[in-house]
Amino acid sequence: MILSSGTSARGRRYIMVNFLKKIKNLIFRIINLHLVVGPLTYNQDGLTTRHNCDFIRDPHFAAAYKQGKATGSWGDTDIYWRAYIACWAADKAKGIAGDFVECGVNRGGLSRAIIDYINFKDLNKHFYLLDTYNGLVDKYITKEEHASGLWRGGYTECYDSVVKTFSEFKNVIIIRGAVPDTLTQVPSKQVAYLSIDMNCVIPELAAIEFFWDRMTSGGVILLDDYGWGGHQLQKRAFDAFARKKDIKILTLPTGQGLIVVP
Repeated sequence: MILSSGTSARGRRYIMVNFLKKIKNLIFRIINLHLVVGPLTYNQDGLTTRHNCDFIRDPHFAAAYKQGKATGSWGDTDIYWRAYIACWAADKAKGIAGDFVECGVNRGGLSRAIIDYINFKDLNKHFYLLDTYNGLVDKYITKEEHASGLWRGGYTECYDSVVKTFSEFKNVIIIRGAVPDTLTQVPSKQVAYLSIDMNCVIPELAAIEFFWDRMTSGGVILLDDYGWGGHQLQKRAFDAFARKKDIKILTLPTGQGLIVVP
């Protein structure tokens, strides 16, 4: 606020009153914003929000998440909301004909949480877990992905640990090797749940193309990398696939993409 020496007393008083009104309105807006919006409820894994996330305190989900985290898949970080989406998708798929498939397992955190959440061991289904269990395969990494460096990911050998994690579940089948080389080792004619998380486009696109005609109507496909920064190559490939199949991919604030099979 600038008052020149030539401004009359009445003019200065008018300017001052209007200035104070603006300050008052600004203060009220800040107070009301705080009252209406409230504090943050979630700030993890690339997602910050004030929206309700009571599912974190649900004892059933909390127990399943604990099992997944115990695998060491997420290190010191937490991915509650992303894990909940996977559990929700699996719960939807459990009542639909078809097996479960996860392409890109690493240490098995999400699949272990799912198994506990939906009591998978008592279902008449198989859960196929496909991974190299020691990182990405160079021949399937594009030049663009090599340049980004995101493919490195800090992977370490974990096959024996994964075998131990799932040893008690007779309907879980661990398949070691690179996708797409191992896809034909999944004998299922029907698939109700498909998770794709391999951090590079060639195996991810190969997986969805291989399983698409086996997906049961109402089944769920979860694309873990779909909305994450640095994974635009995968998003473009999946978007092109969706256009070809005349389907829609739901972009989630967790960074995941979700397809409900028509």
